[in-house]
Order: sequence, then C-alpha cells, then structure tokens
Amino acid sequence: MTAPGLVIAAARSSSGKTTLALGLMRALTRRGLRVGAAKSGPDYIDPAFHAAATGRDSFNLDSFAMTPELLAHLAARAGAGADIVIAEGAMGLFDGVPALAGRSGSSADVAAATGWPVLLVHDASGQGQTAAALVRGLATHDVRVKIAGVVLNRVGSPRHRALSGDAIAALGIPVVGALPREKTIALPERHLGLVQAGETARLDETLDALADFVAAHVDLDAVIAMAAAAPLTATSGDWRKGALAPPAQRIAVARDAAFSFFYPHLSASWREAGAELAFFSPLADEAPPEHCDFCWLPGGYPELHAGRLAQATRFLAGLRRFAQTRPVHGECGGYMALGRALISADGVAHAMAGLLDLETSFAQRKMTLGYRRAALAADHPLGPAGAELRGHEFHYATIVREKGAPFAQAQDAYSDVRSPAGLREGFASGTFFHAIA
Repeated sequence: MTAPGLVIAAARSSSGKTTLALGLMRALTRRGLRVGAAKSGPDYIDPAFHAAATGRDSFNLDSFAMTPELLAHLAARAGAGADIVIAEGAMGLFDGVPALAGRSGSSADVAAATGWPVLLVHDASGQGQTAAALVRGLATHDVRVKIAGVVLNRVGSPRHRALSGDAIAALGIPVVGALPREKTIALPERHLGLVQAGETARLDETLDALADFVAAHVDLDAVIAMAAAAPLTATSGDWRKGALAPPAQRIAVARDAAFSFFYPHLSASWREAGAELAFFSPLADEAPPEHCDFCWLPGGYPELHAGRLAQATRFLAGLRRFAQTRPVHGECGGYMALGRALISADGVAHAMAGLLDLETSFAQRKMTLGYRRAALAADHPLGPAGAELRGHEFHYATIVREKGAPFAQAQDAYSDVRSPAGLREGFASGTFFHAIA
C-alpha cells in the first residue's frame, strides 16, 4: 500500500508540470503536511528541487529501467511517513519507449503501478472548448489510468477559464485550478534542463513564490481530497534482484556542482544494503578518501568547471593514486573527467585525470539522449561479465578520441543491436550512460 498520492502529468512537455509540482509540494509542506516526492523517469535534476521544496528525498520511479518490484519499493519509500506524495511526470502522460506493457518508462506506467490518480496540468493557451476534447482523449486512452482532476495553465482571462473549464467539467472531470499567464516566476534553465538546485540563487524564495502562486489559483483542499492510496501492482519478487548492488563496502562519491547527478535511490539502497558512502568535492581539490574501497564519479557539469578541475592537483593526483589499487568508475561527466582531455565550449583543451584514453569536446555540441540496456563486457564490481545494467544517457559532448577495451555492449530502446559503450583500463572504467538499476 502506498501513501495517498498524485501524479502531476500533462499532454506534452513544457505544459507547467514542474511549476505545479513544486508549488504544490511547498504549499502543502507549509500547511504542515508531510509531503513525499517522486519523479517519473530518469531525470536527475528535478529530484533535488523536490527535496528543497519538501525537506525529504525524492526518488526516481522508472518503469523501463526498474523492475516492478524495485519501483514499488521506491514508491513505498517515497511515501513512508508521508501524508501525501506528489510525483512529477515526464514529457506527455503516455510518452515512453517500445516495451512490454507497463515497462515503457511513461508517467502512465507509474500511475498504474502505484495506483495514484493523475492531476493533469493542461496548457490551455490558444484553446477554448477544444481543451475538453484533448482531456477526454487522455482520460479514456488507458483504462489503467484515472485522471482525477485538471489544472488549467496559461489562462488569459476569466472568460478563457470559463470556456475551457466548463467544457472539461461537463466531462465529469473537476477543474480544481487555473493558473494565469505568469512570466515573473521562473527557474533558470541550462542545456540538460533546470540549473541545479544547489546553484539556483534564492531558491527558497522562488519555491515560496511558486507556492504562493499555486495556492492562490488552485483549490488545495480539492487536491488533497483527490489523492488516493492503492495496493502497489508489483509481483511478490525481491526488489533487491532488480536494484544496482553496492560495488563495495566503502564507496567514495564525488559531490559538488561538477559532479551532482547521483540518483537518490542509489544512495538509499546502497546504505540499506550496508554500504558506507563518503562524499568529497573535486572542485574543492579534495582527493577520494583513502579508507574507501571504490570511487564513484557521477555525472554533472564538468565542462562548466573544466579549468578548475584541471588545476585541482590534489584531486587529480589522489584519483590517480586511488586507481592504482582500487576501482574507479565514472558516469557521463565523471567519465569525461577520467579521460585525457576535456575541450570546453570555447575550444580550450583542459587536461583531465588521464586514466582512460578518452578526449571529449563541447566545442561542437551534439545531443545524445535515450535509455540504454548494457551487458558488462568483463567482470566488474557492478556485476559479472554479461550482467545487464539499465540506464539513461543524456549529454551534449562529442567524442574526439575513445580507444581501448569497452566497459559494456549497449543498445538503445529501439534496437536489438549492441555496440561498444564506455572504456575500461586497469582499475578505471566509465561510460556515458547513468546506471539506474
């Protein structure tokens, strides 16, 4: 059984999901409710904003990368001790990848698995009664999913609200709010999404402003009333079989503005399995703690700090020393930092750790995006040779040089063809994809 919850979803991206989700999280928290949070899909930026809004960890719920048992476990963990869970969807409600039923990575899969109804935020700009036709289609598309209510967004006037809202209400779906067009409350964005929570100036003020905005235009009591709890639709298997096991007993994890894309569910599940995590900051020129058995370099934005990283001599020397006797693994930004050079957007080459024969560049950006299924090419602390990892890749780096033994053989969600992914050399390994499960 989950705590009562809602999935904030929409017909498409850029409809206002984040505005509504963060506003509700902070507004309900200010009311004294214990608000749990979750994010549908592999996004590693939004959960930090959720945590800032609620004071609790937010967990990714990913029906493609996670087994049903693991997703159910994390949904229950998000709701543990909570009065309500707000889960922010991704893209459009039914958008996912080709997969078995319930495993597409869509927000609809998360709603079906958790039993949480959907609160649909609908961008009504440029529409009147046609909004009802779109909502009707979303409401009847999948019998597993219940749309419990609608919040209209970018409403231009009381007349506009009445035209769209009355037509939707006639379907039997309540309209519980209407957000006017508002350009003064916005979170800054960067090429992978929002600027990270830890870098956002006056974040608490912005979250309070979002809460004020949502509370003024949305019926919070109606939102609370429509949240529902239901039995989780997982099988009786062990969630641990689908989770990424801790690669060592004592794990050094880089954590700062350059290396921040570390999934909260990994931290929680590794600790639950008995592992110890020791965080250190490469930007503060800190080396991996010597008492650790494994070093994990998450993704992030090393390209924005390449000059500082190249001058972080204690970090680089300590990382090289660590890798002489113990495993070091980098994901995306961490992978780039393990290479020989990182070329920043201005064309300047910055020397990195040199543990892998890799050079990457942002001088000519190219977006790479998508889920990955990867079979380990050799025995590794993350699993034996042939073990499958599921993850996600999202970056704008181009590869100038990538030479050596592959870390894995990987495929995307649209093909059965596997190709080499990442590198391994000695105790060092890395890949552009982020392992989820």
